[in-house]
Amino acid sequence: MVLRLHYNLEKMSVGLVVGIIVAASIGGIVEIAPLFTIDGTADVPADMRPQTPLELAGREIYMREGCYACHSQMIRTLADEIDRYGPYSVTSESVFDHPMLWGSKRTGPDLARLGEKYSDDWHVLHLLNPRDVVPDSIMPAYPWLMSPLDTRDIGPEMAVLATLGVPYTDEQIANAATDAAAQARPDSSIADGFADRWGDRPALRAFDGDADEVTEMDALVAYLQSLGTLTDVAWQNPAEEEGE
Repeated sequence: MVLRLHYNLEKMSVGLVVGIIVAASIGGIVEIAPLFTIDGTADVPADMRPQTPLELAGREIYMREGCYACHSQMIRTLADEIDRYGPYSVTSESVFDHPMLWGSKRTGPDLARLGEKYSDDWHVLHLLNPRDVVPDSIMPAYPWLMSPLDTRDIGPEMAVLATLGVPYTDEQIANAATDAAAQARPDSSIADGFADRWGDRPALRAFDGDADEVTEMDALVAYLQSLGTLTDVAWQNPAEEEGE
């Protein structure tokens, strides 16, 4: 009976389209509706810090250059992945990510635990010409990253993220452009203000090796060095933290 009904429905294009829409709507409602009954899908870890203006600018460059097309940022619960990359990813690590960059394509390795795994110099060489450090690499080179960083949009972006729940203060947003430069110029007069607003956890150094100018390379390396370091939740007890 059911098969006959389906067979007859396939003969009517409009009816088939309506049936598909109804089926997809039911599935969507079942998955989405429960989310409106809870405050959030993940708790914010107590030690979670938001990305600094320079790291946030680096994240934008990471997306602009399409790095997510070849690198995921989500370690699955498979033994070989955990052995290679470290503790598997948990939802709360990405609670401030808009959009999230978990991905699934791995032409290159997963980057979820990349932070401080390699030196800044290694990252700079790797981005300028990957084959200088990984002879068999098929990753393209990004020499234009040595251009000056445009910081004009960082403050407005932080303001938008603040409306989405990222805990940026008004002072941090107002000083976004200054703090982006300060993080890559540790010996400058503006570095003290950065420390006052962001504390001592974010790395404060010339990421591209040149403290005289803040570049896109500074921003991207700062972002890469922050991956997996914003919270220690995954290194503790992921199952417990996820409420399992």
